Amino acid sequence: MKHNMFTGIVEEIGRIHHISKAGRAEKLVISCHRVLEGTKIGDSIAVNGTCLTVTAMDSRSFTADVTPETMRRTAFSLFRPDTPVNLERALRLSDRLGGHIMMGHVDGTGRILSMEKDDNAVNISISIDRKWMRYIIEKGSVAVDGISLTVAERTDQSFSIALIPHTGSETALLWKHPGDLVNIECDYLGKYVEQLLKEGPKEGLTMGMLETLGHGGHYGL
Repeated sequence: MKHNMFTGIVEEIGRIHHISKAGRAEKLVISCHRVLEGTKIGDSIAVNGTCLTVTAMDSRSFTADVTPETMRRTAFSLFRPDTPVNLERALRLSDRLGGHIMMGHVDGTGRILSMEKDDNAVNISISIDRKWMRYIIEKGSVAVDGISLTVAERTDQSFSIALIPHTGSETALLWKHPGDLVNIECDYLGKYVEQLLKEGPKEGLTMGMLETLGHGGHYGL
């Protein structure tokens, strides 16, 4: 598996052009324009936040294979011809980081509970599996269908985001409805910290050390 990085700043809304099924796997042909610029076979493009490898391309579309594992973790099974999808090319070292670092490895799906207009914003509430909620923090980052968003509020089993007009117009999220599934990638930094804490006794990392560093202790290192 290739390890690319993305920012969650969607570059283009593409469309599913064709779907070929092969058992539990799929081959997608996605119509697009902008993300094809400078792209070659073997490069990675995030499709609704999922890192896929370009296996073929022409001037109007690219093709990518989807594994059974990706089908299990994502909402790709809901794709139909003409379904709009969020597209982003992999991050280059020279790019500005406008969102947050994402790996393109979707953790699972969430379900939209509600979408409510709030002046110029749309508040969207999303429920996810309880096991992922520990990585969701208020004012932290989360990727929804490949879009870098800030968590406005959280409960035990759901969180909400406030979608600004620009993000709404540049992505396909507002085309969704309550009850629809979305791909969720939690901030990977929380996962690393959790693993380090579990191995703390062996490596010498403790919650106390993290609290010290978080209160400015790193200035003395």
